[in-house]
Amino acid sequence: MARFATLLRRLRSGLLALAGGIALLAAQPAGAEPALWVVKDKDSTIYLFGTVHILRPETVWRTPKIEAAFNEAKELWLEIPDVSSFGAQLVGGFFTLRYGLSPSRPLSSRLTEQEYAALDRAARSAGFTAQSLNVFRPWLAAMLIQTSAMVEGGFEAEAGVEMRLQASSRTRKIPVKGFETIEQQLRIFADLPEKDELALLRDTLKEFNQGAEALDDLIDEWAEGDVAALERLVVADMRDQSPAVYEALLKKRNANWAVQIEEMLKGSGVAFVAVGAAHLVGPDSVQAQLKARGIASARQ
Repeated sequence: MARFATLLRRLRSGLLALAGGIALLAAQPAGAEPALWVVKDKDSTIYLFGTVHILRPETVWRTPKIEAAFNEAKELWLEIPDVSSFGAQLVGGFFTLRYGLSPSRPLSSRLTEQEYAALDRAARSAGFTAQSLNVFRPWLAAMLIQTSAMVEGGFEAEAGVEMRLQASSRTRKIPVKGFETIEQQLRIFADLPEKDELALLRDTLKEFNQGAEALDDLIDEWAEGDVAALERLVVADMRDQSPAVYEALLKKRNANWAVQIEEMLKGSGVAFVAVGAAHLVGPDSVQAQLKARGIASARQ
């Protein structure tokens, strides 16, 4: 039970890391800052900020422009609300067990002997074994391995953008809202076709040794707000290599969030939207979905 509780803690700390697709290190070029957009009508202002969900604690990303936009806002919108609460962790743990376990079809029956050996090597690097993950569905095993690689590389969910913004929201006493529920996020992975779910695990097993190093390759692009590079390295790669994952993780969710943002514009006031940076770049980005609905966005 203690080992399984450790597994769940790691998974809760990194549920968004796989979906978000990128993270960064502390060093940033002088004067650089992550990208920020704004959507406006006569009585509403909505800032769109691309985040990273899991960072090194020493990462600096709150530039004066980003801080000013956040301080102007009267509410914060995240992918899911209240990402750090104990209640959210309990709910996340419940749905992880509901959608992430498959005792009748263990991983040992879905993977080749060589793949299962690779799973064991990856699991042992995180302090577990393939046997301890055997009842996990492929998507959940992939998420644990990827999250563990980032944790071992010095990244922490508590240092991620959402956690920090939510803490600031509590200080400012502004509400934190979400576009999705925890269950909806987990269903994104759980509802993948089996071949795509297995491909996700196989790709993770091939690349887990380069987990933290791969994040380093994206640091300059994110920190400099180079959205063209992020589109090429993250979004286009996902679209080309895993169309089903791209459709589920990005395109469908972006379209759904655009509908909710359009509804927000019918009200008034200022809101700060902070979602994974991959959602704000590419041909199916949130901004592109808004444009298709006749709503313009501008880079700040």
